[in-house]
Amino acid sequence: MKKDRYICEVCGKVEILTTDEAFEKGWDYPPFIGEFGVVSPRTCPECPMEETAWAALVLKHKTYSELSDKQKEAVQRILNEKK
Repeated sequence: MKKDRYICEVCGKVEILTTDEAFEKGWDYPPFIGEFGVVSPRTCPECPMEETAWAALVLKHKTYSELSDKQKEAVQRILNEKK
């Protein structure tokens, strides 16, 4: 089975996993959690989604320009994901 790179947008942790492995470990990542190419949390099992770009945009009602550079990088990475 194909392995992909999983990047936690909160702590920066990186793992190379299959989608099943990522889901079993607790990563919040598509295809089980969210959808590829759509902004939603991309977190490892240890990090809270409240610190994600999605939370800033949806829960805190920030605009894209108000996001931190780290959050903007996460948004750009998400928008360029395979679909």
